[in-house]
Amino acid sequence: MDLNNNRYTIQNVDIQSIADEFGSPVYVYDADKILSQYQLLKTSFPGDHVKIKYACKALNNLNVLKLLKSVGCGLDVVSIQEAEMGIRAGFAPNEILFTPNCVSFEEIKMGIELGITINIDNISILEQFGHAYGNTIPCCIRLNPHIVAGGNVHIQTGHIDSKFGISIYQLRHVLRIVEKENIKVTGLHMHTGSDILDSDVFLRGAELLFDAANDFKDLEFIDFGSGFKVSYKDGDITTDVVELGKAITIRFNQFCQDYGRKLELWFEPGKFIVSEAGYLIVKVNVIKQTTATVFVGVDSGQNHLIRPMFYDAFHDIINISNPLGTPRIYTIVGYICETDTFGWDRKLNEVREGDLLAIKNAGAYGYTMANNYNARYRPSEVLVYRGKANLIRQRETLEDLLRNVVDIPIGD
Repeated sequence: MDLNNNRYTIQNVDIQSIADEFGSPVYVYDADKILSQYQLLKTSFPGDHVKIKYACKALNNLNVLKLLKSVGCGLDVVSIQEAEMGIRAGFAPNEILFTPNCVSFEEIKMGIELGITINIDNISILEQFGHAYGNTIPCCIRLNPHIVAGGNVHIQTGHIDSKFGISIYQLRHVLRIVEKENIKVTGLHMHTGSDILDSDVFLRGAELLFDAANDFKDLEFIDFGSGFKVSYKDGDITTDVVELGKAITIRFNQFCQDYGRKLELWFEPGKFIVSEAGYLIVKVNVIKQTTATVFVGVDSGQNHLIRPMFYDAFHDIINISNPLGTPRIYTIVGYICETDTFGWDRKLNEVREGDLLAIKNAGAYGYTMANNYNARYRPSEVLVYRGKANLIRQRETLEDLLRNVVDIPIGD
């Protein structure tokens, strides 16, 4: 987002004009930023053996998936529905990694029928997989390294109390099952969490996977998940992916030499690719002053962006309608019937009723976690691509909310 002649723009497209055309609230995504983040990863982890699998749970609009597919990105999915969306977006089954958690074996079988790569994260499913398929269908195994990493307890997935992955301490049990059922394991996977700052976290996890890999003779890839931290505000420390790329590349090459052949190196970034590309544009409904606080009430809430309430996430907020206004302190809140605060005590250029605000870093886990609480509609989505604002999802209507309701006779 740029400020040109006192107007905020994306690829020279005026954001005010986007809101005028498509209404508010509206999610707006910058395709150039999505592609530049992807290219940053490709250059930081060089080589044809490196595969980037976009974690589409972050933002799964088909047009965003098609955009990433167009530049050679693969796909990481966590449900059979995401897998089917990926195939509709043009991904070949062999470009999709399926990493579900606590699903039934029926869903695993559906993934196999689609032809996608299955990543197994518990012993029960591994046993059922072996019983059903033996070595006829290859699989990946997700190990839990018991490394605590991530900016919030809800996004820490590699610690000892996490439901994700098979404990590294159960490796001998896993090996017995693999041997007994003659399972062909072609990949090992870990994901310690999100918002990881320290490259040593990846390297510590890498050593655990490298040690484990020596017990699997058919490996084709090692998957380190993701968790790269993006910047949410000025001065934020972020993951130095260039430094990480150098360190991982050196150690991975050493491992491959010891293993006896070159394997592929996979990563599954989601937030890193799309977070900074997205903005939630909202309109100011009211300015409400109490004895202690000046509230800015907007036409959105936790039903559209739940991260500040659920994760205590910080999202920078700017007034795009009055960029030269005198800075004042406000608390920005939503229109849902419970506390849904986007930001406490924020300094914004003077806010007036009717102004448009932009909530930044809303590309990841914004629309995909949106809901219909209070019977509110989910917003439209717009992708700015090659200098043009394109509607990629219509705003919901009452008919959308009622489509699946079944009427029954009530009363007389």
